Amino acid sequence: MILDWTRDERLSLADLFDNLADHEWRVPSLCDGWTVLHVAAHMTTSTRTTGMTMFKGMLRARGDWNRMVDNSARDVVARFTRAELIARLRETAGSARRAPGAAPLDPLVDALVHGQDVARPLGRERPMPTEQTIAALDHVRASRFYGARKRFAGIRLTATDCDWSAGEGPRELLGPVGDLLLVATGRPAGMAALSGSAVDQVAAAL
Repeated sequence: MILDWTRDERLSLADLFDNLADHEWRVPSLCDGWTVLHVAAHMTTSTRTTGMTMFKGMLRARGDWNRMVDNSARDVVARFTRAELIARLRETAGSARRAPGAAPLDPLVDALVHGQDVARPLGRERPMPTEQTIAALDHVRASRFYGARKRFAGIRLTATDCDWSAGEGPRELLGPVGDLLLVATGRPAGMAALSGSAVDQVAAAL
């Protein structure tokens, strides 16, 4: 089921890329320093990253994870055309292969969130399917990787567009589940749709 969800998101994202005008590829995404093109390149890497490529990438980046990911995306941009990037994304959309250390839900999180990273700056509507987004958000909250456990400490999260809530504490954060996922993964852009007594605390944490 998770793999089916991930495949569908990847293919949908490939469709979005396939319909971009030339200037839209150069639009800055929600990822600092990345355009839409860089995000597209990054989306082709998760099913092709091996333990050896990760090891070499970390050496090159001097142990800096974010720098390694950035280097990887820029390398792919330099090697492939836009059409080739889209073809590569479609080619492995249904692949169960994932980067070393990644959990089964991480590729779904990647597809959902990066879909918003490009769609929102482009002014494109890209609905986030509720069941998939809830599964992704539950995973992100429990994971050590995304920083959400520290970001949401002492806060109760409540979705306003579906029946979902989680967390405990004296403060509350309310909003669409998709925007909660964006904030959980460190995207300040999700804050605009959120409300509640924890807004200032979470905004400061971002």
